[in-house]
Formats: sequence, C-alpha cells, structure tokens
Amino acid sequence: MKWNKIFKMINNIITGLLFIVLVFSVIVVISVRASGGEPTVFGHQLKTVLSGSMEPEIQTGSVILIQVGGDMTRFDERDVITFRTKDNILITHRIVEVKGNGQQYITEGDNNDGPDMEPVLSENIVGQYTGIHLPYVGYITNFANTKQGLALLFIVPGVFLLTYSVISIWQALKQLDSQQRERTEESKIVSSQANKKV
Repeated sequence: MKWNKIFKMINNIITGLLFIVLVFSVIVVISVRASGGEPTVFGHQLKTVLSGSMEPEIQTGSVILIQVGGDMTRFDERDVITFRTKDNILITHRIVEVKGNGQQYITEGDNNDGPDMEPVLSENIVGQYTGIHLPYVGYITNFANTKQGLALLFIVPGVFLLTYSVISIWQALKQLDSQQRERTEESKIVSSQANKKV
C-alpha cells in the first residue's frame, strides 16, 4: 500500500512537470510569434545576445531584459544600451562617452579592445539593459523562431505528455484488473468455504 502511494505521488509530479513544460513551450512560442520575435515581459523586451562582446557580464546565448521607450538622451557613461546599427543589427554595448547632451553615444563591448567605430545616435537606441539576464535561453528563443523550433516546442512536450498519460491509464487499468481478480478469487474461496460448511 505504501508503494502505491509513492508511485501515485511520483506519477502526479511527473505529469505536473510535463504539463508545465508544455504550457511554458506554448507561451514561449506564442509570445515569440505574436511579437514578431521580440517578446515583452511587463513592458520590457527580451533580446537575445549571440556574441561574446559583453562577456563576462552577459554570456553568449543569454536573453536580456531591456527597458524600452522614454527619453533616449537620458543615458550616462557605464549604462548598457541596446541599439540598432545602420545595417539594422541589434547590439548591446556599454556607453563609454556621452556627446552633445545625449544626442550621441560612444559605446564599447566589455570584452572588446576598443570603442565601436560609429557613434550611436539617440534615435537608434531601442532600450536600456536592466541588469537581468538568463544565460543560454537565447538559443531556445532563436530556435523557436524557426519552423523546426516551432514544431518541436509544440509537438515534443505534447507527445511526452500524451505518451505518459497513456502509460498511466494502462497501469491504472492493469491495477484495477488485478484488484478485480483478487476479489473474484476471494469470492470463490468464501463461496467454497460456505459450501463446505453446508
């Protein structure tokens, strides 16, 4: 009886975890798709860092949280900003010099040998790094933007949950069948003993 309780508890935990993974995957995929690859969390945007220019503070493959909007001339030296280059590439670097009352910024990656070639105009700034980042999650969000990633993030957790549910149901039916046989055997024994007494 004790093993049955332990088995049920483990079963419930695994089912719960698989369900959470499935729901999380659905939320990530829908968020990435709905926002055109730029999901937002409480008014902040998640951005993926796929270079090592800001290591060790921000590792390659991290997802960072940036605060978007506001006055883009408000930044000071040492602030970390995300900006768009003229080639429409997003870069997250630290400000090393402020020019023209915040109209232009000289930036540099913490892991780079020198400042960036072009100054960053305030109108090209997307937002400010909040100091919150999740290492390696960026690889998942980038993969979620592909057709294969979309399919995998939806299908794999669903298949695991479905398979596990089928196995759980099969085991429950097997246990019920075993209990039914035990009851039938007990009934036969009781009936046999009653007949002997008569």
